Amino acid sequence: MPTDFYARVRSTLDEIDQQGLTKPERVIASRQGPEITVGGRQVLNFCANNYLGLAGDERVVQAGIEAQNRWGAGTASVRFICGTLEIHKELERAIADYLGFEDTILFAAAFDANGGIFEPLFGEEDAIVSDSLNHASILDGVRLCKAKRYRFANSDMDELESQLKAARAAGARDIIIATDGAFSMDGYIARLKDIRALADKYDALIMVDDCHATGFLGPQGRGSYAHHGVEVDFVTGTFGKALGGAMGGFICARSEVVALLKQRARPYLFSNALAPAVCGSSLEAIRIAQGAEGDKLREQVFANAGRYRAAMSEAGFSLLEGEHPIIPVMLGDAKLAQDMAARMLELGVYVIGFSFPVVPRGQARIRTQMSAAHTFEQIDRTVDAFKQAGRELGVIA
Repeated sequence: MPTDFYARVRSTLDEIDQQGLTKPERVIASRQGPEITVGGRQVLNFCANNYLGLAGDERVVQAGIEAQNRWGAGTASVRFICGTLEIHKELERAIADYLGFEDTILFAAAFDANGGIFEPLFGEEDAIVSDSLNHASILDGVRLCKAKRYRFANSDMDELESQLKAARAAGARDIIIATDGAFSMDGYIARLKDIRALADKYDALIMVDDCHATGFLGPQGRGSYAHHGVEVDFVTGTFGKALGGAMGGFICARSEVVALLKQRARPYLFSNALAPAVCGSSLEAIRIAQGAEGDKLREQVFANAGRYRAAMSEAGFSLLEGEHPIIPVMLGDAKLAQDMAARMLELGVYVIGFSFPVVPRGQARIRTQMSAAHTFEQIDRTVDAFKQAGRELGVIA
């Protein structure tokens, strides 16, 4: 037995722990919602991607149960063999129509959507120009592709233009600009109007990961590109956040692009089809999100974000600027972020400290996230808990 290997693993774990970078898993004994059960007690939940509050919505839950009753637990197959159900086609049509695209391809996870989009569509003659803060799944997808890689600093349009010029000068056949629509660790919204102008100038395609935008940003919650009133070529997204909170990803694009991806995208070809229960819940979440009720939920989540941001700023906490329901509380030190999160849980608020490698070293934070399901009273209680913990740990005076 290679004992040196296991000793090295234990040593790495010890090093991670000593640096304050260990990411504990806390077991939740209830549905996802503004309040959850952790460790046998009810606590406020301010770290879920449950933007519209639909993850525990009874209608969404029942729609998933009904779909599972009709189509079973799963297909026991990939899509092209015997894994395509009627409900898969229904969900593809529903999300494409909702977001304004010709067609959609479904994946078992949004990570797979970003991992599967580049390699089938772009080759050695092409170029990918990627934002420096893009999600890890985009970075991994780019690595799997043989296209030339270019990188620009987050939302730096001058550097983006320089990289587009470099790609054109190098003779790139096709260029694609890849960006998150909303950056998950920071809450920044991509400057898609400016990106659209540069894409037009240099004849480039645009791919947007809208996992943290679909359902609640822009008119009808159609996403970051709708928020800016521009068109893009590809949108990747998820059913694991605002649209029901389950799992699964998708790519929306023109019909011929989707057709090619269904022939060549490896995560699609070699993964089981999305579970029927996920499809059923996601369809119900889309129905709610695109209607009048969705408008009210969107209004509420941004009202909650405004109230929380104003109160935390007044208390003296350092927040990243923005309008998104992701509101990071910046702490810098990884151990401080973990200690702060632990104290907050003791005070009845569940939040998580984020540190390297999820965010850069020295930029540890507690990423708080607002939901339409939160009440103003719950927000005020959370701010009070932050004040107490912040004073105890020397974060604020």
